Order: sequence, then C-alpha cells, then structure tokens
Amino acid sequence: MGWFWADADISVVNARGAPHAIPSGGDVNPPPSCPMHKPEVIAASKPPTPPAESACPYTPPDSSNTGQSKLPSKYSKYNPLNYMFYDLSQDTAENQTVALPTEREPSTIPKGTGEGNWEYPSPQQMYNALLRKGFTDTDATAVESMVSVHNFLNEGAWAEIVEWERRFGKGLVKGWEMCKRGEAGSVAGADIGLDKDEVPQPSLMRFQGRPKDMTPKAAMIQIMGKVYPSAFGTEPPFDRHDWYIQREHDGKKEEIRYVIDYYSGPPEPTGEPVFYLDVRPAVTTTQAVERLMRWGGDVWYRASGASVREEQRK
Repeated sequence: MGWFWADADISVVNARGAPHAIPSGGDVNPPPSCPMHKPEVIAASKPPTPPAESACPYTPPDSSNTGQSKLPSKYSKYNPLNYMFYDLSQDTAENQTVALPTEREPSTIPKGTGEGNWEYPSPQQMYNALLRKGFTDTDATAVESMVSVHNFLNEGAWAEIVEWERRFGKGLVKGWEMCKRGEAGSVAGADIGLDKDEVPQPSLMRFQGRPKDMTPKAAMIQIMGKVYPSAFGTEPPFDRHDWYIQREHDGKKEEIRYVIDYYSGPPEPTGEPVFYLDVRPAVTTTQAVERLMRWGGDVWYRASGASVREEQRK
C-alpha cells in the first residue's frame, strides 16, 4: 500500500479502474513487511526487527510541544507526504541473484498538489526498501507479485473513495438524492451517465499507515464476532491506513480523512488471495451523516419494497 509510494512528477489520464488484475501465479502473497502482510505469514517467518526510526510504517513524533515547525533532523530523510524515504534506489542490491524490473507504474490517483498522479515503486525499489527496513530474508522472486497486489489494492481503495465523493462531493442534499435510491440504484445511475462529471475529481494529499491503531468499527466487529461468530466472526484487519483527500465544492477546498481497514479472506479455489477493504470517511459531524445516509438509505430502500415496485413498473 502507500508505504511504498514514492513522490514523482508524472501526469497520466485519471481513470477509476485498476491498471491490472491480481496475478494468478503461484506466489501472490503480500510482502512480509507493512502493509500487505498476513499475520500467519509473519508468524511463520518473522524478519529481524528494524530500528525504531525506520519501522514500517513510520509515525512522526509529536512535536506539538517543542515550539518548532520542523521535524528533528534525524527525520529529514522522510517524505512528509508518506513518511517514506525520498530516495528509493533502483540499483541492484548486494547478493541479489534475480534481476528485477525498474519500470514504475503510474497510478490513477491524482496528487493534491495538482502535479500529476502518484506513482508506484518498481519491483527493484520495493525490494531495496524492504532490505532497507531490515527485512533481509525477502524472497526476490516474489517481489513482482507483491508489487501487483500492492498496486491492485491501492486502486481498489481509491475507486471506493471516488464513489463516496461522487455521492457527497456536492453536499448532503445531493448525496441523499442518490442514496435514497439504494446502493444498487445509485451505482446503476452512475453506469448510465447520471451525475457524470458533476463532482470534481478528488485528489490524494497525503496518507499514513496505522497498523497498530484498530478503528472503533473494527473493534466492534471483533466484539460482535465473539458474541455472534456465525454472523460476524472474522480475523481482525491486518492493516489500517488514513488517506487525506481534497474535496472541492462551490469553489471551496476541504480536506477529508478516509479510514481504510484491510481484511484477508479465504483464498479462492484456484489459489488467488482474497482481500476485503472497508473504506469510509472518518467520523466527524458531516461525515457521520454521510455514512448514515448511505447505509440508512440502502436499508430503507430495500426494506420499504421500493426495489420491487420499480421492477413492477418495467
């Protein structure tokens, strides 16, 4: 996920779809480091613990009481937009026996600066980043699959955010007009061109990995899973990210924080891994109303029989 994103100035056409599908090869497990890892993988082969200042993901120190606007010099090597190294090397690592591609894939995610889109790392950069973090037992032959999973999940998370913004980017009133048609109705409206280009595309300003901070929703699901395991039983999310996006409405720009929980599910019969993303805006007064509208609108639409009545009109 975002831990590996590097800052690059590249302009591409923005699109909602993922650039490629998850590979169907033999080893498609996420990297053993942050963020696309599975708990059982780490338990089976736990890498050396990296130094605290380079642990993944990096969380900046609280400098609110220092009276200084700049981070200490020891942290100056990190990009403040993603708290990752500025210089992700493309050089072949020492003792590396497998040649890795150095081509970098552009994402469909616009930067908040307006300077093009975010760019994903090359497999060589990812491998070097893993080594630099202390994960010296990383299998170089699996890195290309790691990059594919990493990029695919980022694109999926962004598609969910774009859908939220399509509904609520022009305010709560417009949002309710879509949500009252239910989830299926709102998506169908988008498919036939309703609301097309009405909402300015959001852009990603910065992001932060917070794997140790379980969201209240995820914690509640774990509690419900103990009470009703057949309905809510699931493993806790293996990662969490906070993405800060820029929303523009009526000429005003607003920063919205989105929370993303990452879950892994049972693999497909063919062996492909399965992941679930729970993407929603963080709870503020306005965003709480948005979440209630989207969930409540869909429940009311189905419970009131509106979907049946619409079928009968056809």
